[in-house]
Amino acid sequence: MLARIYRPAKTAMQSGKASSRGWRLEFEPASARTIDPLMGWTSSSDMNGQVRLSFDSAEEAVAYAERHGIPFRLHQPQEAPVILKAYADNFATGRKQPWTH
Repeated sequence: MLARIYRPAKTAMQSGKASSRGWRLEFEPASARTIDPLMGWTSSSDMNGQVRLSFDSAEEAVAYAERHGIPFRLHQPQEAPVILKAYADNFATGRKQPWTH
């Protein structure tokens, strides 16, 4: 029953990073999902797959896992590069591609 602690990335539908500030503790799947032959739904007998705990910091999540004896793997987030852009750069004389209509 291995848990992973990570900070979720922002979704593609967001422009801001408001909901990706916290950390999450989720359990790795213990068994493979099976497909119901009649309806085609996927199911699993692993109830820990439904547990999703949120924390304000990685230290809180690690402390929780250690306090309850849960083995875990900590995934550090990869920061996106900051690209500074200005509207005036569209009309710069040193632009690589000419700006035309």
